[in-house]
Amino acid sequence: MDMQSELQRSQSDFLVYQPGSLDGSTFDTGNEHFLVFEGPEEALMAVWTQSSYEGAGDHRIVFARSDDDGRTWTAPEFLMGCPEPKVGLQASWGFPLVSNSGRIYVLANQFTGKVDYHHQITGTMCAICSDDAGRTWSEPQTIPMPKSPYDDPDPDMPSNWIVWQRPDRLSNGKYYAGFTRWLSPKVRINLGGGWTTHESVVEFMRFENVDDDPEPCDLDISYHAWGNRAMRAPHYKEPLASIAQEPSIAPLPDGRLFCTMRSMSGYIWYTVSADAGDTWHAPRPLLRQDFGRPILEPLCCCPIYQLADGRYVLLHHNNNGCFEGCTPEQTNKNRRPAFIAVGEFRPDAEQPVWFSESKVLMDNEGANIGPLKRIDIGVYPSFTIRNGENVLWHPERKFFLLGKHITDEFLADLTVPETLA
Repeated sequence: MDMQSELQRSQSDFLVYQPGSLDGSTFDTGNEHFLVFEGPEEALMAVWTQSSYEGAGDHRIVFARSDDDGRTWTAPEFLMGCPEPKVGLQASWGFPLVSNSGRIYVLANQFTGKVDYHHQITGTMCAICSDDAGRTWSEPQTIPMPKSPYDDPDPDMPSNWIVWQRPDRLSNGKYYAGFTRWLSPKVRINLGGGWTTHESVVEFMRFENVDDDPEPCDLDISYHAWGNRAMRAPHYKEPLASIAQEPSIAPLPDGRLFCTMRSMSGYIWYTVSADAGDTWHAPRPLLRQDFGRPILEPLCCCPIYQLADGRYVLLHHNNNGCFEGCTPEQTNKNRRPAFIAVGEFRPDAEQPVWFSESKVLMDNEGANIGPLKRIDIGVYPSFTIRNGENVLWHPERKFFLLGKHITDEFLADLTVPETLA
């Protein structure tokens, strides 16, 4: 296999990181949860989870920066987790917050050695900060998390949680994010299957005092859609079981928040908040338009991002999990190609964002790579707008870290219905 040929499969425009090997021997062939953000000093910055491969137990959070609009990037710098295989306790799923003064916080799920659901999901919330644009970092500190009714009742067992998208200033100028809460095996419905049957719900958190530049351990977080108000989506075989995961939030012109999430039902679900994320309405299937058809999706992330012109793009995979003869449970096969649909605000509609038909954005022809022989594309990305340019940053096959322009020319033939047909 030729590394350079593999790099070209998705026809991307930016290269952020290329692993040093194909087989995991360089401890860097797992790269995911790739969050690019605007940092101090007008730099683009990124944090992501790096490992030998996902689930290897050696996850770490790394940081890089670009001072030329993403054309070149520094080598990744270790922040927390396992500095090398079998050394230390892993940290996973890091995400950034930048205060008005320029202090950078990076928060992550820190494994403590205790496992309730899974070693890369059961963990405390750990945080570090930098006051010099990422040149030096504080020591990690733990942020207390309240005990959820979905947790193991043992007070010493951490929660099962993942923040997967970059928090943005969506709630009265404060950072706000959705997160997946996996139910403890001690409280979930047991369907007797693999991980795709394990219950999960979507909740939200608001970071109340980032701009006060507190110590990392003193970050004040409020929780929303908590407990029996959490977002649920039915499993296609057992609708009493909830598989709701990986929320993505976009602001609407009227001040409401619009959130998409993945499920194990074969299509995307959404919810809306009219009070800056304090409360959310019960989730519904995401349709192309009111009374339209649902937008299909396997159990894979389906983020929505706002474009520079105010419209939206929905990144998804446009199949119900039964892609090329596989089953919905075969998530190693159905997460390709990556499609995009354009969304537009419809203020008087029941579903406030309507969508065009879907168009293939990128594919890798199912060519596998890395220790886990991954084929997924368009997964765990982030999105930036700089100088009017829309860029999707994505971990291609959770191996390469790449960026791709989302141009007006590419979107030109995607038309959103104005009224009901």
